[in-house]
Amino acid sequence: MNQEKFIEFRKTYPKFVYQNYEVVALENCYQLTYDFVIPGLEEFHPSITIRSQNIQNKDEAYIDYLAFHIGLVELVSYWKCTCSPQVEIQAGYLSEKQCQWFLKLYYWGLGEFRYVNGIDCTMEDWMRITSSGTSKEATVSFQGTGNLIAVGGGKDSAVSLELLKEQDNTCFMINPKTPGIECMKVAGYTDYLTVERKLDKKLLALNDRGFLNGHTPFSALVAFVSYLCAYFMNRKYIVLSNEGSANEATVLGTNINHQYSKTYEFESDFAWYTTTYFHTDIHYFSLLRCLSELQIAMLFAHYPKYHSIFKSCNVGSKEVPWKWCCNCPKCLFVYIILSPFLTQKELVDIFGEDLYDKPSLLTTFLELLGYQETKPFECVGTYGEVRYAVQEAIKGGKTGYLLTYYQEHYHEESPVDYRKCFYEENHIPPLYQQLVKEELAKYVS
Repeated sequence: MNQEKFIEFRKTYPKFVYQNYEVVALENCYQLTYDFVIPGLEEFHPSITIRSQNIQNKDEAYIDYLAFHIGLVELVSYWKCTCSPQVEIQAGYLSEKQCQWFLKLYYWGLGEFRYVNGIDCTMEDWMRITSSGTSKEATVSFQGTGNLIAVGGGKDSAVSLELLKEQDNTCFMINPKTPGIECMKVAGYTDYLTVERKLDKKLLALNDRGFLNGHTPFSALVAFVSYLCAYFMNRKYIVLSNEGSANEATVLGTNINHQYSKTYEFESDFAWYTTTYFHTDIHYFSLLRCLSELQIAMLFAHYPKYHSIFKSCNVGSKEVPWKWCCNCPKCLFVYIILSPFLTQKELVDIFGEDLYDKPSLLTTFLELLGYQETKPFECVGTYGEVRYAVQEAIKGGKTGYLLTYYQEHYHEESPVDYRKCFYEENHIPPLYQQLVKEELAKYVS
């Protein structure tokens, strides 16, 4: 474990500085570059480039203000190398209330990082954020319409694309890969913008040297970047595809959640922050927050045009073309959650092999079911949903080593019918809620 490193690095490198940033307007794009410094160790200069043929709103002061905030989330990827106890914001101004807001994000957004590295530290001691920069606050006149839809290439965003295809939409992709682009095209979308995020390679060099590394709240970065993109494209709604299941902790009995920045709690915090400090009527919400993963899989199973192109495997995403690795928790989870609704042949056609018949996946299977200390640190559903899906697969005649093992050791009946859930804790506008309910009603009586 890395508790000793954590203590050592904090003593050796007591300060992290968000020094500056630059916004450059180029033809059909904006490039944001950030300057982060760990004094005595390294400087970092990551960049984010937003490209579109249809950028509409271009108020320089407001773009600058939102770009400053993106840097406040980007910095955590570099800060975590040393976990410096003081974070100094020189690039702009934050009030004490804003500092506390970001402290919460940095602490719980790095909950998995702390757990995996064996770091014991309270939120009070995690860091002290100070701000010595000049206020960047700006306001604009804004009358947005339609939706900005975040697309990743998995089943969830494909369901959102399908539900909203008759509306006025723009798609949004960070470091887009083929599955996301293909899903967008199959759904009939033509208007989109892309975001290219480039990490500073010096970060990877520090990781190789043994500095601290681990999971960061990427979805929080998506939130702040998408807000700027929605402003650029004059969109009123930012539509995510995070489900109700994301709220469940990864480590039972704790608040450690791999998906913290996909939770309803973060979504609510972000809504408060943007309403309070951004002064623009842009509404960020998850269209699928009211649904279980099981319901999303049920809907997706009825959209066969996506089945040969969608991908969710993070291991396979590093290959060209993007593949299902068929050995990781994400692959097995998606296989399980779809299994009540597709035939065994259809599943094998998607994944390339029968994951229920792989003994090598037994430990992962038990983690997903909730029979180990934690569930996998991946974006996967709740224990209850996985058990329900496995039970329904068995009832539907599915076979294989893992299902036989489950029947022999754990077979039980779920007390919840996850096809009929509706999570009331959401920020979905009423008309969009009705749209989701109508789609569900086609398949659940």
